[in-house]
Amino acid sequence: MSKTKVLLEIYQKMLNSFGQQKWWPGETPFEVIIGAILTQNTNWSNVEKAIRNLRTARKLSPKAIHELDITELSGLIKPSGFFNIKARRLKSFINWLFLKYEGNLSKLFAQDLQTLRNELMAVKGIGPETADSILLYAGNQPTFVVDAYTHRIFSRHGFIPEESSYDEIKSFFEDNLPKDVKLYNEYHALLVKIGKIFCKPKKNCEECPLKDFL
Repeated sequence: MSKTKVLLEIYQKMLNSFGQQKWWPGETPFEVIIGAILTQNTNWSNVEKAIRNLRTARKLSPKAIHELDITELSGLIKPSGFFNIKARRLKSFINWLFLKYEGNLSKLFAQDLQTLRNELMAVKGIGPETADSILLYAGNQPTFVVDAYTHRIFSRHGFIPEESSYDEIKSFFEDNLPKDVKLYNEYHALLVKIGKIFCKPKKNCEECPLKDFL
C-alpha cells in the first residue's frame, strides 16, 4: 500500500473518531499569529487569557503592539508565561512586519511561501513549528505543521525514524499528501487530539483509533 493511501486512511480514521477540530482558534489572522507565538511552552487556556487582555486593552492589532511599550506588553501577556521573553518575541515579529511589509498582513501573505517561511524563521524567537503554524492557520498556505505529537505518533508506528528532524517529518507528509490547506489544517489538529488522549509518554493503544496501523 502506498504511503499516500496509508496517510489518507489514518486521516479518515481520526476524522471519523473525532470530527472536525475547527483549528486554529482565533477571530482574525493576526490573533492566530499572536496565539502561535504565545503558545510556546504553555497551554492554550493561558494564551486565551493573554489574548483577552490585549483585546480588552484594545491592543490586538499590529499598529497597537508596534506602538506599545514593551513593559506594558509584558504585563498584558503575563498569563502566557515567560512573558518578558514572549514580549520581546512579539516585538521582534511586529518590528519585522513593519520594516518588511509595512505592518500589512495581506502584503505578508502575498509573498512566496518558501521565501516567507525562511524570512519568518529568521525572526528571533520564531522556529519552524511557529512559522508553519502562522503560514497554515493565519495565512492559509499549504505547509504542514509538525509538533511533538506528530513525531511521537509516527515514530511509534514505524513510519519515520525516531531521530527524524522537523524538516524530514514535514517532508514525509508533504511528499505523500495532496497540497491542500484544509487537509493539512485538520490533519495536524487531529494528531494533537490523538497525542493528548492516547499517544502519551505512557501509551494507551487499546482504545486508540490508530491501533490497527501498529
